[in-house]
Amino acid sequence: MAILGTLIKSAIDLKDSLTSDANPIEEQQNVLKNLLDTAKDTAFGKYYGFTQLLEEEDLNSAFAKAIPYHDYTQMNEKWWERIKEGVEDITWPGKPNYFALSSGTTGKKSKRIPVTDDMVAAIRSTSLAQVSALAHYDLPADFFDKEVMALGSSTDLSEHDEFLEGEISGITASNIPFWFKGFYKPGEDIAKIDNWDERVKTIAERAKTWDIGALSGIPSWMELMLKEVIAYHKVDTIHDIWPNLEVFTSGGVAFQPYEKSFRQLLNRDITIIDTYLASEGFMAYQSRPETTAMKLSTDAGIYFEFVPFKPEYINDDGSLSQDAPALSLKDVKKDVDYVLIISTVSGTWRYLIGDTIAFTDVDRAEIKITGRTKFFLNVVGSQLSVNKMEDALRDLEKSFDIEIPEFTLSAKKIDGEFYHCWYLGTTTSVSENELAEALDKSLKEANKNYGVARGKSLKGVKVTVINPEVFHEWSGANKKKGGQVKMEKVMGEEKFAEFEDFVKKQL
Repeated sequence: MAILGTLIKSAIDLKDSLTSDANPIEEQQNVLKNLLDTAKDTAFGKYYGFTQLLEEEDLNSAFAKAIPYHDYTQMNEKWWERIKEGVEDITWPGKPNYFALSSGTTGKKSKRIPVTDDMVAAIRSTSLAQVSALAHYDLPADFFDKEVMALGSSTDLSEHDEFLEGEISGITASNIPFWFKGFYKPGEDIAKIDNWDERVKTIAERAKTWDIGALSGIPSWMELMLKEVIAYHKVDTIHDIWPNLEVFTSGGVAFQPYEKSFRQLLNRDITIIDTYLASEGFMAYQSRPETTAMKLSTDAGIYFEFVPFKPEYINDDGSLSQDAPALSLKDVKKDVDYVLIISTVSGTWRYLIGDTIAFTDVDRAEIKITGRTKFFLNVVGSQLSVNKMEDALRDLEKSFDIEIPEFTLSAKKIDGEFYHCWYLGTTTSVSENELAEALDKSLKEANKNYGVARGKSLKGVKVTVINPEVFHEWSGANKKKGGQVKMEKVMGEEKFAEFEDFVKKQL
């Protein structure tokens, strides 16, 4: 048994045993106070009277009343553009060293989101908390002596004026602690390769020289990389290359849609741990094996608010109505969908990140991601959220014994009638009509509003089956291959027309 692994595991077990039970509500209160106190002399803090807010007895309510919700466009045009021009002390003291590039899933241009040194430290703090949580998992001591494959975007950050830019995974990987560099793979040289295909090819060539114990990355891209490694070495599973692989830390999107196909690349079970890292910060991580839910990072530079996810609060462009009520952590309920709002040490304030979540355990502040505000399909009152779509597709996988790791859809008017048109990424001999009928039935049973819409204005469901690889090629064609890229689950009319044209060219 490796001595280093034993020492690391012992240190983690000791830290866990010495850590007292935290109170997430109190932690959030402290985070909000620290955010306001630190930023009170910035342009944003002076404009919204942070000094006066800190004197309020009910700080949470006063904060919510004083500051409007911001989406990226509002935050960028009113405040962050001045940072990019080199002005200090705008939304956070000083100037950030980095900007995270995030094209998201619906925008045509990359967003440039500030990443301060305080945010880098906050992400590192949450990462260490996640590592400490491994004490709750039954992992062998020598696992902690193995190498970690983190598959993110390139760490070769670009210079833009006085700032460095790249995706958040590239920024965080370029700031890994010195003590971790010996464990980190694919290593700094490969991580700097910008071309995704070239990077994966190089990983495959060197794979046998590494002893990988853990993988970390977005499931879809990790799965593609593993297939390349397996094919290159002409073996059956990834365990033939990395026999000590024990853990996959999934991030960016839910793992469940990829689980069936992912596990076929293994020759035994491994531990799956979900995380929630976005361009705006490290939001949550799975802290215990009894659940797949993730614990909000309530003590590391992010203050969370929660808006009930109701159609009347969501504007057509996916932004929030300023009349929408916001709840703090002490007021949320279990199993209710909320739009997530964040304020952070990077100088984002009451910021609509675009995700929806639901609490699975309020006392532990544990959540699951349920969808995106812009992936909410409400044409003709169907009120169809991504989690309902995902649940219906899991039903299809079970019913027909198939895998559907990727999908997208849009509402289209055909001959004067509205249809939900789905593209399913799967390889199956099941007819598209059978899949459409089963999908429609599952959605009716799970969603009352959908059932009502199907009885009135929504004519039906159409399904087109395509190879899952087409979704990856679509991402590549849009210069989004690898990294933090997420496939659009719901598309508007114009984007869907572009996607359909692209699919036709691939057939």
